[in-house]
Amino acid sequence: MTQADKDQDNGKEKDKERDKEKDKEQQRGVKRPIAPPAIPDPLQEQIQSNFVIVIHPGSRTLHIGRATDTLPVTIPHVIARRHKQSGQPRYEDTWLLREGLNKPESNEQRQNGLKMVDQAIWSKKMSNGVRRTPVTAEQARAYNCQIRPAVLDSSTRVKWTNTAHHPPHLVGDEALNVNPSDCYNIHWPMVRGQLNVHSGPGGSLTAVLADLETIWGNVIQRQLDIPLKDLKYYRCILLVPDINNRQHIKEIVNMLLVNMGFSAIIVHQESVCATFGSGLSSACVVDVGDQKTSLCCVEDGVSHRNSRLCLGYGGSDVTRTFFWLLQRAGFPYRDCQLSSRLDCQLLQHLKETFCHLDQDISGLQDHEFQTRFPEAPALLYQVRLGDEKLKAPMGLFYPTTFGIVGQKMTSLQYRSQGDSEDPHDEHYLLATQSKQDQSSKSAADRKAISRPCGSLDGEMSGQGGVGELSDLHRGLGGAMKGELELGPAQGECQMGAGEVEEPVSAHLSRKTAIMSQFESKALGLDKAILHSIDCCASDETKRKMYSSILVVGGGLMFHGAQDFLLHRIINKMPPSFRRLVDNVEVITRPKDMDPRLISWKGGAVLACLDTTQEMWIHQREWQRFGVRMLRERAAFVW
Repeated sequence: MTQADKDQDNGKEKDKERDKEKDKEQQRGVKRPIAPPAIPDPLQEQIQSNFVIVIHPGSRTLHIGRATDTLPVTIPHVIARRHKQSGQPRYEDTWLLREGLNKPESNEQRQNGLKMVDQAIWSKKMSNGVRRTPVTAEQARAYNCQIRPAVLDSSTRVKWTNTAHHPPHLVGDEALNVNPSDCYNIHWPMVRGQLNVHSGPGGSLTAVLADLETIWGNVIQRQLDIPLKDLKYYRCILLVPDINNRQHIKEIVNMLLVNMGFSAIIVHQESVCATFGSGLSSACVVDVGDQKTSLCCVEDGVSHRNSRLCLGYGGSDVTRTFFWLLQRAGFPYRDCQLSSRLDCQLLQHLKETFCHLDQDISGLQDHEFQTRFPEAPALLYQVRLGDEKLKAPMGLFYPTTFGIVGQKMTSLQYRSQGDSEDPHDEHYLLATQSKQDQSSKSAADRKAISRPCGSLDGEMSGQGGVGELSDLHRGLGGAMKGELELGPAQGECQMGAGEVEEPVSAHLSRKTAIMSQFESKALGLDKAILHSIDCCASDETKRKMYSSILVVGGGLMFHGAQDFLLHRIINKMPPSFRRLVDNVEVITRPKDMDPRLISWKGGAVLACLDTTQEMWIHQREWQRFGVRMLRERAAFVW
């Protein structure tokens, strides 16, 4: 018997002895120690929704509240800061005025846009089959020029904001009602969905962030009754535009976590939150705000990058155009000025009250409105208006009516410029990918050269090079086709600079020229929707989007807007899709909700979802890793 056989027999005998001892212990009732169970992973912290604050900052309005609130606190997103020195020049950000309105071509462009609007109004028949009778501005002007206001009250109850105790800052309605003679500067910290960074007083990035912190902190403390020192127990959900400035978002997140002291934050896109708030799984989200209009196709909680589009006009441009049309019709309140905050508020109210998109309303109608300003009598005006009420909101479909010249009117989704704090961003991935491609290509070339020479082999290797070049161009993400069709993000090349010398540089220069030409044009709202849907990858996705066009924001809240937009979409959609799409639907008030609050409501829904647990960025993580946490945790591609 070998030594191995002896060892095997000894092992069997020991196992038998061990089994006998176990049987004896069981008979005696002795409990053997058992192996300790594996320690379970700690359960994720249960988040209470009443300790989550949802912030949706807009260019004109701020929506903020607890996730458990039925409605958020809504205030004008403005701050008044007291002058630090006496005699300091007064500064005020504009409201309805903007760059590009006083160019020599502005009036001509406005007139051309108005002609297109007149043609569109005349070409569409009313529901009874009769064409509208055109009403000229002169007909209304003859009546309005004779109107004199009636005095309702010698003194109004409206007062200027009391600044006798010299508060260092005022926010919201208090800031709007500050007397122009008081020593305060007025700042709107956001403009067209971005931070309002400019070269004037209070226009630095630090000053704008300080304004945001002051406004939000003031509302949290005074309206939500939460002491700022207790924010360490609260979490925050921040809603951001789909097309955003990443540097600005990073600074805002840093302000919320480090300066204000929130314990954790989630950053999510407005369009995706709009689908959550409306209860839709997929939709083409059209967010018509006060200063910008954003479009994006969302499918199952994911925003399609290629479909994102931001138009540089919104409700305030409609208000300004309405004022211009009112002046043509002999507006009886002749002291109205676009530079006055109080007059801007009045014009905003008149637009919301009188304007519509119902082409069955025709002819001249008489209206009345009141002016109630501090230190002035309350006045009642009569005004006769015709098609001015229809033409102003139709500017959203014919943006040349706004008379904006030399401004970027269409923004597309571009690749990030990179961040020094995040070295492993998509630029790093693209650079390493291109190096790998180059190394594999050079290896293939070396292999071809080392192969026995022959004319056939040489031709084959040459064809291989051409094939790789064509593959490279195909690898531009359908860019050639997409750019010729003015697709927004298809042109984002997945390659490093200098891989192929002449063709790629020529391609990129052509891409830049096409993009700049596209961005200088102002797409009408209906064309922008069709363009956004057309950028979706598959016909099935496009069909979903046509059957669920969700309109949110306060810029299109006009009587008849839903049917008007639906009619234009159906008439302009590609004929091939008219057969495929069973039902084109425009949704303006899902669940009978205020369209201005849908995105905020979606943020509140987000706070209650179990799937959001892994999206929270905690304060300690942010302080340690910085912007890399946004790339790791954001629900969208950072």
